[in-house]
Amino acid sequence: MLDIGQAKLASGKAIFQPDREQALLRRICKLSDGVLPDESLRHIYREVMSSSIALQKGFKIAFLGPEATYTHQAAVLRFGTSLAYVPQKTIAEVFSEVEKNRAEYGVVPVENTTEGVVTHTLDMFVDSELKIIAQIVMPIEHCLVGKGSLDGIRKLYSHPQAYAQCRNWVRETLPRVEFIETSSTTAAAALSAKAKTAAAISSALAAEKYKLNILEAGIQDHSGNATRFLVLGRSCGSPTDHDRTSLMFTVNDKVGALHDALQPFRTHRLNMTKIESRPSRRKAWEYIFFVDVDGHHDDQKLAKAIRQLGEKCSFVKILGSYPYGD
Repeated sequence: MLDIGQAKLASGKAIFQPDREQALLRRICKLSDGVLPDESLRHIYREVMSSSIALQKGFKIAFLGPEATYTHQAAVLRFGTSLAYVPQKTIAEVFSEVEKNRAEYGVVPVENTTEGVVTHTLDMFVDSELKIIAQIVMPIEHCLVGKGSLDGIRKLYSHPQAYAQCRNWVRETLPRVEFIETSSTTAAAALSAKAKTAAAISSALAAEKYKLNILEAGIQDHSGNATRFLVLGRSCGSPTDHDRTSLMFTVNDKVGALHDALQPFRTHRLNMTKIESRPSRRKAWEYIFFVDVDGHHDDQKLAKAIRQLGEKCSFVKILGSYPYGD
């Protein structure tokens, strides 16, 4: 394994290659006789690959912290337990750690099925040269945690995103409790540990970390609640035939500009799975559009569509092409 790592480094190849990893995991699941579920097989082989990567080159993964946040859990889910994880206070700091080569990869949240996009993550791509090299989609189960009882709660700590995902449950169960916003669900758990009349919305892992009781599990308003996380790196992998490409662009200020810009995707029969807009912050009333589309930017059809998009827009940037993931 050490020889493999040295050969990769000498050739300039990345040790972590999501495209090859996904191909390997799909092949393993296909060869399985069904004794173990696919998810179990993936978990086992991820740990094997995590140990292999740690041997080849011990590198760091920056993530939006602190420890025990959902982003931390997503990072471990993707990279395994053998690597070094470095918590950062903000999404901007995660980008910075990777840009300055203090971490090989970064993990940040980008959208939730209930509350939509994390706008700060999208905004960071405007000036960053980092690429999206992989994604992680993780089911999110929020818990009400604390040291006291449900009836004795007077203060509720939570990150605003987590609170929003549990808004109806809180309204019905704790209608008169004071809500206090925190920087993360783990920070909420830490604060709630200081008083029996306080509670937090956090993960079961955070409850374990701060020796809190789970007063109620699964309090999110929607059972299908999930968050999508992005893995940030310096270069994209090769096509896998099951990829997604993320783009950003700005259109000229004229009637029908957005319609014209999106036409190449229709012409080449490409499935556009997402579109979001954000103020550019460079010019009043100018917007940047973020688009996810099926395919890899090296695929012939998508490459043509992107070239045609560039002819219709004032600015186009490929944010990354990456496997769809698990």
